[in-house]
Amino acid sequence: MTLAAVILGLVTLQRLGELVLAKRNTDRLRAQGAREVAAGHYPLIVGLHAAWLAGLWYLVVWRAPDTDVNLIWLAVFVVLQALRVWVIATLGPRWTTRIMVLPGAPLVARGPYRFVSHPNYCVVAAEILVLPLVFGLVWYGIAFSVLNAAVLWLRIRAEEAALGR
Repeated sequence: MTLAAVILGLVTLQRLGELVLAKRNTDRLRAQGAREVAAGHYPLIVGLHAAWLAGLWYLVVWRAPDTDVNLIWLAVFVVLQALRVWVIATLGPRWTTRIMVLPGAPLVARGPYRFVSHPNYCVVAAEILVLPLVFGLVWYGIAFSVLNAAVLWLRIRAEEAALGR
């Protein structure tokens, strides 16, 4: 197994684990009276992220299994994972992949939320660019960054409206 396959395997396991955590948190939030907002674009987000990861598997592991790994970009990606964990830990049981509004709950204003309104989206946007750079796929990172920017434009507008901002 190549280093590239190990990296993509770990990222895939991480994302699957996050989907399980998000589902559990979403179910708990619904049980507390939270409602989902703007669910219509959620399949688009899931599809984009799945296509991004599946495309990396195809291009890096199956099509070019001898792909070199750029260790500097890998280090940047590892830092992004630490930021991702910080975001998830800060939101705790309120972290989910959906836009959930819990009536009466105050907005989180600690951790990375002290500095940026949507730190999770900043991290995700960076990851979508950086992981392909780990494998030298500049064009791939740019293409998916443009697609992700379009989806995030929809998502952030919906989230801001749901939060009354």
